[in-house]
Amino acid sequence: MITEENYKLITKQTKTTIASIAFLAVVVLHVLGLLFSEKIAFISKPFLITTLVIVYLVAVKKPSFWYVSALFFSFWGDVLLLFKNHFFVYGLASFLLAHLMYIKITASIIKKVSFQKVVLASLPFVVFLFSFLYLIIDNLGEMKIPVIFYGVVISSFGALSFLNYMQEKNTANSWLFLGTIIFIISDSLIALNKFYEPKEFYAISIMLTYIVAQYLICRAIIAKTAHQE
Repeated sequence: MITEENYKLITKQTKTTIASIAFLAVVVLHVLGLLFSEKIAFISKPFLITTLVIVYLVAVKKPSFWYVSALFFSFWGDVLLLFKNHFFVYGLASFLLAHLMYIKITASIIKKVSFQKVVLASLPFVVFLFSFLYLIIDNLGEMKIPVIFYGVVISSFGALSFLNYMQEKNTANSWLFLGTIIFIISDSLIALNKFYEPKEFYAISIMLTYIVAQYLICRAIIAKTAHQE
């Protein structure tokens, strides 16, 4: 006999599966658009985060304000970057706010740690940030300060997710850490394409890494939320 609790669980799983299929369909459509049709890529891009937030909302009982806010700013970052050079700074600002939300979420789940562990977790990202900035700094022009600040923020997100993973190596923390690393790769490709050496293959590489990163972070947040419920 199916109890009311089991029925609700089955219903939630069904809704999550349907939402996940919708997200996957948009991803496939967008990738095909990147390969064959700029118009399809343009139209489908805003629906990436739209369907992902639906996946999240149907998968949890009590949505996180901070995570929904991160997806909200990610959505506007996607929309603004559709117009490339016209709204690049505003798109950058939107994703900066999204990363600040991710930092807030990650910091809130980290237990008290020693200063030595903080330094250890931060070191790889500090080295990467300085190396990457050295590569593109001469081409930044008036974007120097915004790009450096953005780099510091996303590197902080990386360090915190690494620290969180070091504390407890479970599946959710692995997804979060991997998602953060792939997000940094995606943002680095954007910077290389805009400020170092533009290449055609960057467009699809940027979006594939971005989509995978957002999905992994979403799965991590869902898993952590389910554990708390």
